[in-house]
This record gives sequence, C-alpha cells and structure tokens, in this order.
Amino acid sequence: MSNLVKLTINDTPVEAPAGTLLIDAAKTAGIEIPAFCYYEGMSLQAACRMCLVEIEKAPKLMAACVVPVAEGMVVRTESEAVVKARKTTLEFLLTNHPLDCPVCDKGGECELQDMVFKYGAGESRFTEVKHHVPEKQWSPVVFYDGPRCILCYRCVRVCNEGMGVGALGVVNRGVVSEIAPSHGDHLECDECGSCIDICPVGALTSGAYRYKTRPWEMEHTGTICTHCSDGCKTTLGTRNGEIVRGNNRDRSGVNGEFLCVKGRYAFDFNHHPERLQAPLLRVDGKLEEVSWSRALQVLVEKFKAVRDAKGNVGVIGSTRTSNEEAFLLQKFARTVFGTNNIDHHRSGDVATLLDALSGKTGALGTSADCYTSKAVLIIGADLSQQHPFLANQIRANVRHQKTPVYVVTPGAVREDKTAKKAVRAGEDWLAAVENLKSSLASEKELLVVFGDAVKGEGLRKLVALGDSLGIPVKYIALVDYANSRGAMDMGLLPDLGPGYHAVEGKAGLTLPQMLAATDLDLVWVVGANPLKNASLGSSKAFVVVQDLFRTETAERADLVLPAASAYEKNGTVTNTCGEVQRLMKAADTVGAKTDLAMFGLIARGLGVNLGKVDADNVFAEIQKTVRGYNVPLPVIVTGGAAQTQAVNGRVPSNVLPELIRSAGDTLFTTGTLTKYSKVLNEVMEGPGGLYR
Repeated sequence: MSNLVKLTINDTPVEAPAGTLLIDAAKTAGIEIPAFCYYEGMSLQAACRMCLVEIEKAPKLMAACVVPVAEGMVVRTESEAVVKARKTTLEFLLTNHPLDCPVCDKGGECELQDMVFKYGAGESRFTEVKHHVPEKQWSPVVFYDGPRCILCYRCVRVCNEGMGVGALGVVNRGVVSEIAPSHGDHLECDECGSCIDICPVGALTSGAYRYKTRPWEMEHTGTICTHCSDGCKTTLGTRNGEIVRGNNRDRSGVNGEFLCVKGRYAFDFNHHPERLQAPLLRVDGKLEEVSWSRALQVLVEKFKAVRDAKGNVGVIGSTRTSNEEAFLLQKFARTVFGTNNIDHHRSGDVATLLDALSGKTGALGTSADCYTSKAVLIIGADLSQQHPFLANQIRANVRHQKTPVYVVTPGAVREDKTAKKAVRAGEDWLAAVENLKSSLASEKELLVVFGDAVKGEGLRKLVALGDSLGIPVKYIALVDYANSRGAMDMGLLPDLGPGYHAVEGKAGLTLPQMLAATDLDLVWVVGANPLKNASLGSSKAFVVVQDLFRTETAERADLVLPAASAYEKNGTVTNTCGEVQRLMKAADTVGAKTDLAMFGLIARGLGVNLGKVDADNVFAEIQKTVRGYNVPLPVIVTGGAAQTQAVNGRVPSNVLPELIRSAGDTLFTTGTLTKYSKVLNEVMEGPGGLYR
C-alpha cells in the first residue's frame, strides 16, 4: 500500500497505515505498550501516562496512545527512562489504592495488578493515611469502590460513546475525584455492565458475581445468548454446575465484547428454584410428579393411539430451541403424524423478504454490515431497546465513519440523536420512506433494517423502492428471539418446510387456528407458551408440553416434560441476520433433558427411525437438505458465525400479515423468561417501554 509508514520499534522494522496510533502499530508487531486509559474504538484520553515511550529526537517521553506513526520514527518502549517512568506512575496510582487484592473480584484479571507485577517498585515512599470513601451500590448489578478507581475514564467513555447513554461522569477534583452517576446516587441506564467489564481494576464490580468465586475456579464456556435474536456470544463462567458470570472479554463472536443486560446478567433464570426437574402427569385433575419412565410410557401410548387412529394433531414449536431441535420436531410431525399443523410465534416477515429478493445475491445484511455500511435506514423498530447489539454497531459506525442514519419510527428512539433525518410514522411508514428517496439515492450504499410493521405487500414495495435507488441495498428483517429466524428456516411453518420449500399436500393450521380448533386430539407444545394470553379451543385434546417452568400452557397440559435451557445443550442457532452460530453446553439441571434427547426417546418408543439423534448428526442432515445451510462447518465449530445464503428462488408462501407480530420486548423483558430472571425484575428501569 502506498500510504504505509515505515518506522522502527525496539529495533524491529514496522509498517503501519498513515494515521495509525503508535500503540496500535506496536501491537501489530507483537510489542506491548501498557495502558490503562486507552481503549480501542473510544476517544483518546491520555490520562494514565502508562504508555509513555521514548521517541528519538523528541524532547521528552511521549504518550503512545495519542502519537500517530511517522516516517522514519525510531521508538523504544522498554528503555531505562521508560521503565522508570512506569514505575513512578504505578507508585503514584497505588498511593490511595487499597491493597485488598485477596478479596477484590478483579483479582487474577486486574490490569493494575499485572502492571505492578511487571514494573512496580518493591516498596512505597507514601506514608500518609490513604484517602478512603465507602463503597457505593448504584444499582442491583453495579457497585463502585472509589479508592480502587484509577480515573482512567474508560467507564465514562463506554457509557457515553459506546452505549449512547451518558449515565456516568467525574465529580470533584484532585485526590477526591471520583466517578459518579448522572442521577447522583443511582444509575438510570441500560444496566448493561459494560462499565464493569471495561474497568481495568476492581473499582466497578458486578452485583451478580461479587464475592462468589475466583476466575480460575470457574469453567468458561462460549455459547450464544438465549434472549433476543441478535446472536451475541456470551462466555458463561460456571462453578459447581451453576452459572455465576457472563461476559465476552475474549471478543469472540459477532458482538466482540458487547453484551446487554440480558446477555451479561439474565442467565439467572437457569437456576431459578421453580425450574422443572421431574415430569408432571395429570392424575385426577392435578399435575403430579412422576418418573421419566412413567411419563414416556404414557406419552408413547398416547402418540401411538393418535397416530394409528389418524387423529388430528397440532404442533407448536419454539423460537428458543436449537436449529437441530426445530428441524427434528417438524420432521417428526410430518413423517410420524403426517400433519402440516405446525407453527410458532412469527415476529418478522422473513419469507416475504426472501421471495422479494429472489434472483438477487448479496442482498441480505449481516451484523457486521451495521458497522460498515455507508448509510443505514431504520424502519419501525426501537433498535436500542429491541436489538441492542445492532444498535451498538450502528452507533459505532456513526462515531467512527460519520455514517448517515435515517430513522422512520412511530416514536422517539435513541438513534434520533445521531440521525441525519428522523421521521415519525406508524402505518404510513412507506410514504415516509418514499419522501426520503432522493436523500437515500444520494448515498453510496444502503442497509435497511426493519421491524414487524414492514410485511407482506408493503415489504415487496420496499424492495422495489430499494431497487429504484440505483445503489447497492441490503436488508435485515428483525425478529424477536434467539432462534426466531432458525425456526422459520427449519420449517416450523404450516405451508413451508425446511429451506422454505412448499410442503407436500395441504397446508396446515396456523398457530391461532390450532388454538381455536375444537377437533384436535393431540396438541404438542415444545418450548412455547401460547396459552399465556389465549385459551385452547379443543377440550378433548391431550396436551403435551416440553418446557423449563410451569407456564400457563403447562398448567393446561396433561403431561409436562422438564426441558433443558439453551445454556444446557449443544447445537446451533440462527440470528436475525441469518448468521449460524454454535450453542455449547455450559451447565446442567438435574432431571431436565434436551428437547433433542426427548425426541429421540419418543421416536425409539414408537419404533420410528429418525437417524442418530445428536446435534452434530442432525446438523449434518440440515446442511444436506436445507438450502442455504451448507455453510463452512469449521467456521461454526471454532466459534465463528456463518451467514446462510439467500434463497435464490421463489418462496411459495401466502403469509398472513396479521400473524407477523413482534412481542415488543424491551431491554428488560424477554418473553416468559422475564418472570424467572431476578436481575430483570430488580432493575428500576425495567420493564421499560418502546419509543420513549
């Protein structure tokens, strides 16, 4: 590249693009320059002075975090003067820092601890009494210990720049300076915990994790968050079989280290005391605990009777089960019961989007496109509430690339603050977008992100409008939950099988039609709660439910089987952008089984051959039979994300627009799981609301 700058760091030749900061150029050459205040992607602070280096011909030591590379620059990062300066900086930082490493939650992961070990002096000249203030609790999940704080301002910047909230600042001056919430003694924010994870010391600690364990005592498992459909990777720390921490500090996954309150803290539903740990069978009108062998015996006998009598069966799937479980459920329903009465709660019109894009390639947006696209149009979605990671990507795009964002929503959203144009529109969203056409056409490219209001014929008109702009346009159809997209791809639909092929025979009943039907003999509900705000029309139906808790649907059931959560199973899920990622088992609940294992046991009891029922084998079948899913397996196995390819052909679906309906969850709600998450129920901001 012609704009590469050549310099020398510690006698090592280095090349870096013009404008690269010296600290980043050194990192690419494998040379570490320590820093506390510097953080990639955030504004420059130059506050901690740990990154001082010696630059030939410079009159003094320079901060590597603010000095750009220059042609012929000669740098020394470990000279005697540099090491002495770092020792002095550390001695200064420790003057008021309490030496409570044995009980600090950051022990073993503390950047200050690491730097003191490497550079620190063996004794201190400071003999005065340390300045001390009491620890403060700002929220159920955020605690602040002022004496530990080194005033690097990382937390302030990540809250203001990264999250767009601005809930933290600095008060007072000199030795009594400290970080403080903008509301005085408490936080009012997203409660995402980014401030805790970005803190280089133990000044900010987690209410969910503090004083529970040490990092080296946990097993760390990278899996996919089970809440919204953004597909964030969360690294779960487990001790004695219980999940005690969630973060993604290794930056693996599409989300880097970003996590919202649900991904970082709302794992606590997993060990809720009301988790089902034994099957429940209705005896004399009441649900009573029975053994697994008894439950399977009753279930197999009932399934056999309904199958042999060619009874009417309704199957309701989940938006949180894995791709493998969704695929096997629809296969079971269609091959064993011969029914297309299979559906789930649909929250986005993916089928119509794929049909409208028939024949096009590269028209489906990815989560990375939210950060790299030259322009973004948001329609009918409160992204920061409903899809926090995608919103974070777009904020970073605006911050780093000055990307123009256009917003068309029914009410105020956080994206309004940085939008080039923000328009209020509800059902008339299409007219509002048409009014923006000249502005959109002037952009180099466009990413369109839309919610449940865009569906059916309106979605086709949107794609046609995009075609008329004369620029490359990509689309992301937003859906609600962890595997809402995968449920559709795998064929949990009454008129479409896996890969959006038309089903054989007559299309089945939709979810509302199944609930209203009076002639169903068997209703099989896997991981869903359709009776939360509805009733079942068929009084004679034998109802089987597989779930984690005694939901409203489980209370109507004749047989309830305790299911494992997404954090207790292996498999894959597909996020709202069509990116496939791997679930990894992190914990266990005694008595619960994965839905996949239950399908295998039921099939064996019925004498049905579904092949080898394990996640890897079923995914191999998915790769062979579901168009778009022949993705590179090594990418997924190693923790990456692989986008499914667009269906290059028509999708023969007659989607009823009224069935496309988002639940409208916020940052602090997540369907049925909200009830069982202590954190989501404790934060004062919850349950929140959209368009405020």
